[in-house]
Amino acid sequence: MKHRIGFNALSKTSSHRNAMKRSMVTSLFRYERIETTKAKALEVRRMAEKMITRAKDDSVANRRRIDRDIKDEAISAKLFLEIAPMFAERKGGYTRILKTGNRLGDAAEMVILELVEKTSKPDKKAEKKAEKKAVKAAPKKAETSTKAIAENAKKSVKEDK
Repeated sequence: MKHRIGFNALSKTSSHRNAMKRSMVTSLFRYERIETTKAKALEVRRMAEKMITRAKDDSVANRRRIDRDIKDEAISAKLFLEIAPMFAERKGGYTRILKTGNRLGDAAEMVILELVEKTSKPDKKAEKKAEKKAVKAAPKKAETSTKAIAENAKKSVKEDK
């Protein structure tokens, strides 16, 4: 019987399982999406959602509790300063799981685990497009040929009249 089984052991020892979940949660908060197997994603999702809920209340106790699992101070700060405020109005459901198909090697069901809302980062492609538009919109250099100078002089004379 499968009574009172509260979590998936993922065929790992407890120390290996905890280290893996901590690493995956850190990666989720760093990149805001990770690709993994469905079983791992379900376990990581549980841990991540509890961390986001704790981070919404920025207290010393909550910071210490989250710092037990997230060893990277920059990611911990990002969780409290960027990610948690995004979800201030949301009661739960901070992550989503998208199915991507089966892995070729062992046919394991692969999924993408991602945060529902993204932190606003300017896209590199959008930045390049904006730079190109700015370059095109910039006034062209005045031509230095004698013909162009003569035409500009004629235009200025006509405008004066």
